[in-house]
Amino acid sequence: MYMVILLGNGTLIIISVLDSHLHTPMYFFLGNLSFLDICYTTTSIPSTLVSFLSEIKTISFFGCSVQMFLGLAMGTTECVLLAMMAFDRYVAICNPLRYPIIMSKDSYVPMAAGSWLAGLVNSAVQTALVVQLPFCGNNVINHFSCEILAVMKLACADISGNQFIMLVATTLFTLMPLLLIVISYSLIVSSILKIRSSEGRSKAFSTCSAHLTVVIIFYGTILFMYMKPKSKDMVDAGKLDAMDKLISMFYGVITPMMNPLIYSLRNKDVKEALKNILSRKFSSK
Repeated sequence: MYMVILLGNGTLIIISVLDSHLHTPMYFFLGNLSFLDICYTTTSIPSTLVSFLSEIKTISFFGCSVQMFLGLAMGTTECVLLAMMAFDRYVAICNPLRYPIIMSKDSYVPMAAGSWLAGLVNSAVQTALVVQLPFCGNNVINHFSCEILAVMKLACADISGNQFIMLVATTLFTLMPLLLIVISYSLIVSSILKIRSSEGRSKAFSTCSAHLTVVIIFYGTILFMYMKPKSKDMVDAGKLDAMDKLISMFYGVITPMMNPLIYSLRNKDVKEALKNILSRKFSSK
């Protein structure tokens, strides 16, 4: 699955760079998403695979901190980036004549950069607060990797303050982007329904259906992971821990693997660009 993630997302990045027809805001964001997915999975999957194969399943405190920082940074960035992509689709469908002006290079590059900055700042603050906690017990992380919630549970101190800050951060960087996505797609659907021809409606919907599919899968698992109530009962807590690991595997592995498949299989431009690049390569030989 990790090889599929590298191959699929790497191919999308290469196509968006080499084909001049894809030098648009939509594919710029898509290239960022693919690069983000590669970074996101690389922070956890290789070390998890090593742990599966090795009898020594330990990680240094510094290594765990770095993994925690990168994982949270990539996850937060993806939440914000998906909102930027939804806004791009809104402008393209609801204001097509003004699209080149609104989504100029001076706009979409700072939007992508802002997504990365939001992820890095949020992760830096939360990771700094977690590493300052005292860890004095049996420091066995009940997870595949150094996921921030799993690490916090090991602290020998009250973590209610950390949990509150995480709730605030989740609201700002997960629920607020989700609200922007919901508003954007509500306006998009309203605009599509006003199109008289069925062919026009189908074409308009196809330009955003892939992104909407990715949003539903990613946000559905993220919200279930970080917003669900925590059980104090030991039996239920054990079930929740197992569910947490399964869900984190879903949004940390399955979603990055599905993203390039969803975008490429449902996108004529991507398939056409891939054909052109391959034909040029074979014809040059």
